[in-house]
Amino acid sequence: MASSSGTKGKVPVEKSLSRKMTRMQTMVEMDEDEVSMIVPSSLAFITPILRVANEIQDYNPRVAYLCRFYALERTQRFDPQSSGRGVLQFKTYLLHRLEKEELDTKPQLTGSNAEEIQAFYQWYYDNFVKDSSTKKPEEMAKHYQIASVLYDVMEALIPKEKFDKKIFKFAEEVARKKVQYAPYNILPLHASGAVPAIMELPEIKAAVNALRNLDNLPKLRFQSTKDPQQRVDGSSMLGTSGTSAHDLLDWLGLVFGFQKGNVENQREHLIFLLANIDGRDRNQEEYTLLSNGTVRKLKDKVFQNYLSWCKYLHTDNNLKFPNAATQQLELLYIGLYFLIWGEASNIRFMPECLCYIFHKMAHELYGIVHGNVHSATGDYYEPAHHGEETFLKDVVTPIYQVMRKEAGRNKNGHASHSKWGNYDDLNEYFWSRECLDQKWPMQRDIDTFVPTVGMHAKDEHRDFISGRRKPKVNFVEVRTFWHLFRSFDRMWIFFIMAFQAMLIIAWSPLGSIAAVFDPDVFRSVLSIFITAALLNFLQATLDLVLSWKAWGSLQYTQIIRYLLKFAVAAAWVVVLPIGYSSSVQNPTGLVKFFRNWAGSWQSHSIFDFAIAIYMIPNILAALLFMIPQLRRSMERSNNRIVVLVMWWAQPKLFVGRGMHEGMFSLFKYTLFWILLLISKLAFSYYVEISPLVEPTKRIMDLGVGSYEWHEFFPNLEHNIGVVISIWAPIVLVYFMDTQIWYAIFSTIVGGIHGAFSHLGEIRTLGMLRSRFDAVPSAFSEGLVPSSNEGSRKNQDDDAERKNIAKFSDVWNSFINSLRQEDLISNNEKDLLLVPSSSDGNEISVVQWPPFLLASKIPIALDMAKDFKGKDDASLFNKIKYDDYMSSAVIECYQTLRVILYGLLVEEEGKEFVRLICEKVDTSINSGKFLNNFRMSELPQLNNKLERLLNLLKEKRDDNDAEDVEAHRRQIINVVQDMMEIIAQDIMISEEIAARWNAVNKNPNDKGKDRIKYGIFNVNLDLLKNESWREKVVRLHLLLSVKESAINVPMNLDARRRITFFANSLFMKMPPTPQVRKMLSFSVLTPYYKEEVLYSKEELNKKNEDGISTLFYLQKIYPDEWNNFRERESIKDGDSLEDHMDAVRHWVSYRAQTLSRTVRGMMYYRKALEIQGFLDMAENQDILGGHASLAPEKSYHDQLSFSARSLAVADMKFTYVVSCQVFGMQQKSTDIRDKNSYQSIVNLLLVYPSLRVAYIDEREETTDGKMEKVYYSVLVKGGERYAEEIYRIKLPGPPTAIGEGKPENQNHAIIFTRGEALQTIDMNQDNYLEEAFKIRNVLAEFLEPHHGRRRPTILGLREHIFTGSVSSLAWFMSNQETSFVTIGQRVLANPLKVRFHYGHPDIFDRIFHITRGGVSKASKTINLSEDIFSGFNSTLRGGNVTHHEYMQVGKGRDVGMNQISLFEAKVANGNGEQTLSRDVYRLGRRFDFYRMLSFYFTTVGFYVSSVVTVLTVYVFLYGRLYLVMSGLEKSILEDPSIQQNKSLETALASQSVFQLGLLLVLPMVMEVGLEKGFRTALGEFIIMQLQLAPVFFTFQLGTKVHYYGRTLLHGGAQYRATGRGFVVFHAKFADNYRLYSRSHFVKGLELMILLVVYLVYAQSYRSSNVYLFVTFSMWFLVASWLFAPFVFNPSGFEWQKTVDDWTDWKRWMGNRGGIGIPVDRSWESWWEKEHEHLHYTSIRGRILEILLALRFLIYQYGIVYHLNIAHHSKSVLVYGLSWLVMLTVLLVLKMVSMGRRRFGTDFQLMFRILKGLLFLGFISVMTVLFVVCGLTIVDVFASILGFMPTGWSILLIGQACKRFLKSIGFWDSIKELGRAYEYVMGMIIFMPIVVLSWFPFVSEFQTRLLFNQAFSRGLQISRILAGREDDRTSGK
Repeated sequence: MASSSGTKGKVPVEKSLSRKMTRMQTMVEMDEDEVSMIVPSSLAFITPILRVANEIQDYNPRVAYLCRFYALERTQRFDPQSSGRGVLQFKTYLLHRLEKEELDTKPQLTGSNAEEIQAFYQWYYDNFVKDSSTKKPEEMAKHYQIASVLYDVMEALIPKEKFDKKIFKFAEEVARKKVQYAPYNILPLHASGAVPAIMELPEIKAAVNALRNLDNLPKLRFQSTKDPQQRVDGSSMLGTSGTSAHDLLDWLGLVFGFQKGNVENQREHLIFLLANIDGRDRNQEEYTLLSNGTVRKLKDKVFQNYLSWCKYLHTDNNLKFPNAATQQLELLYIGLYFLIWGEASNIRFMPECLCYIFHKMAHELYGIVHGNVHSATGDYYEPAHHGEETFLKDVVTPIYQVMRKEAGRNKNGHASHSKWGNYDDLNEYFWSRECLDQKWPMQRDIDTFVPTVGMHAKDEHRDFISGRRKPKVNFVEVRTFWHLFRSFDRMWIFFIMAFQAMLIIAWSPLGSIAAVFDPDVFRSVLSIFITAALLNFLQATLDLVLSWKAWGSLQYTQIIRYLLKFAVAAAWVVVLPIGYSSSVQNPTGLVKFFRNWAGSWQSHSIFDFAIAIYMIPNILAALLFMIPQLRRSMERSNNRIVVLVMWWAQPKLFVGRGMHEGMFSLFKYTLFWILLLISKLAFSYYVEISPLVEPTKRIMDLGVGSYEWHEFFPNLEHNIGVVISIWAPIVLVYFMDTQIWYAIFSTIVGGIHGAFSHLGEIRTLGMLRSRFDAVPSAFSEGLVPSSNEGSRKNQDDDAERKNIAKFSDVWNSFINSLRQEDLISNNEKDLLLVPSSSDGNEISVVQWPPFLLASKIPIALDMAKDFKGKDDASLFNKIKYDDYMSSAVIECYQTLRVILYGLLVEEEGKEFVRLICEKVDTSINSGKFLNNFRMSELPQLNNKLERLLNLLKEKRDDNDAEDVEAHRRQIINVVQDMMEIIAQDIMISEEIAARWNAVNKNPNDKGKDRIKYGIFNVNLDLLKNESWREKVVRLHLLLSVKESAINVPMNLDARRRITFFANSLFMKMPPTPQVRKMLSFSVLTPYYKEEVLYSKEELNKKNEDGISTLFYLQKIYPDEWNNFRERESIKDGDSLEDHMDAVRHWVSYRAQTLSRTVRGMMYYRKALEIQGFLDMAENQDILGGHASLAPEKSYHDQLSFSARSLAVADMKFTYVVSCQVFGMQQKSTDIRDKNSYQSIVNLLLVYPSLRVAYIDEREETTDGKMEKVYYSVLVKGGERYAEEIYRIKLPGPPTAIGEGKPENQNHAIIFTRGEALQTIDMNQDNYLEEAFKIRNVLAEFLEPHHGRRRPTILGLREHIFTGSVSSLAWFMSNQETSFVTIGQRVLANPLKVRFHYGHPDIFDRIFHITRGGVSKASKTINLSEDIFSGFNSTLRGGNVTHHEYMQVGKGRDVGMNQISLFEAKVANGNGEQTLSRDVYRLGRRFDFYRMLSFYFTTVGFYVSSVVTVLTVYVFLYGRLYLVMSGLEKSILEDPSIQQNKSLETALASQSVFQLGLLLVLPMVMEVGLEKGFRTALGEFIIMQLQLAPVFFTFQLGTKVHYYGRTLLHGGAQYRATGRGFVVFHAKFADNYRLYSRSHFVKGLELMILLVVYLVYAQSYRSSNVYLFVTFSMWFLVASWLFAPFVFNPSGFEWQKTVDDWTDWKRWMGNRGGIGIPVDRSWESWWEKEHEHLHYTSIRGRILEILLALRFLIYQYGIVYHLNIAHHSKSVLVYGLSWLVMLTVLLVLKMVSMGRRRFGTDFQLMFRILKGLLFLGFISVMTVLFVVCGLTIVDVFASILGFMPTGWSILLIGQACKRFLKSIGFWDSIKELGRAYEYVMGMIIFMPIVVLSWFPFVSEFQTRLLFNQAFSRGLQISRILAGREDDRTSGK
């Protein structure tokens, strides 16, 4: 090899290099590895050239220089004007570098550049390319890439006539072989040479052979103008250009114009699907042909939705097979569908659109294959599509453009849903036959989604595409609360009718349930049918009104149905009241009603017959409900007669048909709800309704009381206002409390279900130890594939040992993973490991982990030593009583024997040991052990044995002869001492004693070693044997481990994982298949810009308290930090700099980072490798114990079948991380983005089977214009870089249409593989021991016991790993844990309404990719994208189950503000769900009881939350009306009411529900199940002490505010919460901005209500019941106002409080404007906070104004109670109060205007103005006090009355912003708003200031917040005080 450096000197540059270099502006020299990262996107094609230059830089700098020059030349030719983004800067950098290298380099091999590059090319070929037999494929791929680039450089720089002839030969060979080393994903389909193991698998070979069968297909001919090399027959020679067809997918790609990347991706995808299905169904070890059943099975699954679509549209499907179906044609159809899907981009969210595209193309395909004579005659077929992007341009792009224009109308989520078409609207166009009339192929100038008739274009919606507007299809998402009634009308009708019936019965004279038998009462009860008719009329009206804008797309039958429904409902509203009025003359009781039913019909009233007719549809529905099979088949039928019959019951839709469950499931959830409803209605009747009836009657009988204000309706009879005020909150509670009853019942059912599922049977280490002996057999039963050797119950000894050996492999891998994760120490690991080598010839007992045998040997020794008897049986029975002790004793004896046999060199020494052992065995067998051995001397022997084992464990320097010799002497001496003790002291045997004496007296002379060492010479080489050393270490542990070892591991998380894993083995799970027989699966993780791996700077960056992340984690996880230091051998005082990479990983693995998630998910692959080994290994391999190998070594380096095991794991598991912005991070100049990019690349290099998909944005020239082009790209780890595998061009930016996360998932889903897909979020983790159970979980897809349908989504439980950070994190952890365990357990069984709530659910991949994917992505409406995939799956006939024997880790938000943002996002999402078509269809198409389950577990929970808060408002405003009007006083002072306390009791009833404590019941039950009920009770009490009710009450406010606002005005948006460690103090201004409108305003309003109520009612209120009533409300107020500060670190520290006040004043005073962020200026925030009012509908504005009017009641009520009013009730009093109000506002306006106009230039005038105003104010107040009788109390009362009025004006002003701006009054409103914000801030801040004065408050708050961390050693007081010990950072 030539020298890498040449002598200095300038060499002339030939040809184009001879032009003069121009010096340009110098750029900073960059690292060579970064050059490729700064290449602009438009110049991506030169990246390989620059990489080659970097690679060969050290070999030949001059040739590297020529490569860079070639790159510059290509750049200049491509973009001579430097118009592309970043091109000019790149050229500048490259020119600067070339100038420098032109001087610094010279040819090394020859004298000229031309000869130099040729010589180097030949040298490189000879050294790296020529001999490929010894190199890895990855290396050869790089070398061929370099060789081909070098040839391109030569071609560009040197004329071909100057080429050496050998160069051409080399280049041809490189070009020919390069394709064999092209980058591949998993299958190296083009590899040559040694066949990779995965290609040797028979199922893979069979699948590949099937796809390569091109027989009988037409040969293709292309009209090519570019390629002159035409054959005589007209066909092109296209093989060298990569367009020849090697298999069916190549052929399809050429025929239809699919992209090459898409074809290659789907080829591998299809091969894997076929191979996995085929391998599962066949048992042969070798075969090459694919089973026909395999292809048919895949075809049936892929086209299930397509065939259903064809039947629905009554059109013939295009899956045509002439005569009998052929495998080739089936594969062509499957391949065509996958190629369409793979290139469809955003259209993948529209499954029926894909069906339509396939329908058209399948027809074309059939015509090509069988509709012509090409195949018969051998003629060539010329495809109509030219170019590999034809399908993209002609089919995908036109549809994409329509979708993008529709999404543009969304206006970033601000536009009404009715004004634009979302994914569902566009997809549902293809549910009509009109789509089949569209032209094909689709053209850009036609309007794809416009129905040809029935267009309705409104003036306000004149948005056009190509002249015509797209209407909403089938459904309109109108923003209104009425959706709740429309979607769940049956529930509301039931509850309203039940309330009416109970009220009628309670109102009757009897007042009991028996009253229903009274004829008059029964007749009154029948009036509920009138109510039902009215409500049905309301429903029909809503159907008409809310679907109005979709009429343009509805079929005429649906419109007729809506109109008929409306007409019939209107008719019943007339008929039933008329009939009821006539029935008054013909009374009938219940008994008489039934007795006379068969009699003369003339005796019945019209009303009876009307009810009978009215009930007919309901009776039929009930009958069909009882026969779900019939209802299901009728709904799914496409028979026109059946459709006509079903037409009235429900409109015909493609989805939502036949969702009824089987009889048993139906019985379970029906029984659940019947019992619940009986309980709820009984409670409502006896506790809520009945007690209030009597007081209500009394109040209504009283005369109208005396009013204390001006009453506008003084003559209202029966005190109706009072009655409404009393009953309104009760009615609201009636509608809300079903949610609480659901919590109670779900807790009971979930607890029972969990108990029967064996949850929590092993929850402590004690329980684990007591059942550990059963764990191996449970493992064998659950996690070992069954064999054909008969039942496991009848296994012989060898089979049992084999199972234990398999268990030990898995168990030890689990324990080693705990050690690698630093959850346990080295010592704990040794105590937990099971010996991997267990030869039955050596050890006859099971070798349990040492922690089970802790102190067993010392106890046994003491028992033997102190045993006085001579009866062996007594002693042995004592030992055998404890099985573990018995095993330990036997194992110790047998292990010592093995060690001594191996250790001793001389046969005589071995014979002596053998003789002793024979004596021992003989004595035991003859029962004379105690007679022949002295037990009292055993401790002496034990001490010597421990000494021996310590010596054997020592590691000595083999190079130090003296040290080795001394070591040998020590060992020999100890062995001799042991033998002497045995022979002389322990054994009572003359033979042994004589033999010992003979040995000592007879020093043998048979050799030097014998003379030197005696007969006990030892073999020190044995100490190097790891297996033998393991025996020594284990024996030493058995002898020396104390009783404290039974408590290992000490780490709580390690304990949890070990106990859960052991417990799960006893839970019911499907039989596990072999790895080769299991379902294949992928994991998909969407990533945006979250943390990947913490950088050194981030670790050491200190917060405002001086605390770094690293220090914080060291204190939270002290044991794990110590374990890490032990693993990395970091001693006290050592610097961490040398271990910084390991420290970064340690920290990142304790945060919510991508590194943690990837590590966790890659455990799947590790588990499959281990299980694959266990499946394939023979007995001796297992019993030999591969797990004893060093954990850092791969199994596959040491096993003969390693490659096969790896191949099977590759075939079964794929992991794709969708890093959407990976390409942008590569180009970014931001240091954080750079670090993220590099960290992701490092992950690719560490985990070779990891794949990253990203969206690549490039600039490309099209028709002379530079435009942005987008690609989906898949990369894997190469040798040093991320290596591109597939690149698929997109029709446009995929994230421009829908929500970010689902679009991110969608673009990457095409790169996933397998039959199942697990969606994993960025905040999740996985564990090795759980990964071992993935085979069982996937087998659930094939289990028939899930009812009528097999599962389509498998739900898994989650463990929340962030619970130990703080008390808030603990609260959230408990809440989330109860939902993902007991909550989802009940949802899945018995309720059958579990959906997809995020991750880590596992999808039936084929089912979902053919039905719209794993999430929905429409902007705004699908904000909670995950749950919509569950809705979609259920609507399309799927089945969602839940399984708890496997769990996945999950992180949650840990700070108050983070949690609130998360809750806000979820509440926004639920608000949008309420409007969605999915919720409407599920609510209407579920049966009644399943609909109840659906409602109360989705949007109903949020509605109940709203009603809970609304109850407080209604109650207090009712009290305000009663108090201020004086009615309450006059009624309560009435003697008849004073005797009746039931009124006050009834008023107090709802306060119990406002506490909401019953909602924590599921949490307590789940903790009780899994940790014990004593622990659960303790945790519950601790949570109360840590103010958990305050936290949950506060979050109730968050839910209510954001849910309500979303329904009223919209504004739902994704809220990034951040997932970092929250140990910082949130400033007061931050909290104020976040919670002002959601909590503070509402809290202050309630506080004013309570104050007014207490002040004005205290003169006559005497009962303590009122205190009980208002206590919960005061608690609500306190929680809403002060919870953010209570849970804010350092929230009551004086200095922080001072800083917060300063910061808040600055923020309030700053002026806003364009570009001023909300955290800098109050004005900017204020405008942003009310932005939703700018975009809301006129209906939303009117409602906002009406709600604001409630604040006027304060002023109206209070002014009449002022002393100055002198008890006047004239309306003039109220009028004068408005005069005062307007005067005050006018004065404030004058001051404000004066400040602006005169404050600067005319200060004297401004001061005079203020002085006059002040004097005027004093004068007016003096007159009012002296003349009019004003009092100080009146002043404060006036403030209380007028402040709400001002707030009302402010709210109305915000709603009328446009109008006020137009008249110039907006600035005044803004200033009024600022004044109110100041007042609110002062009120909230004052208590904080007061509490901050007392230092103990801050200390108490710290303990309150971080109690959990305290218990784990966190010195939080030091942390928050900022006194970090600098020395710790170096530890």
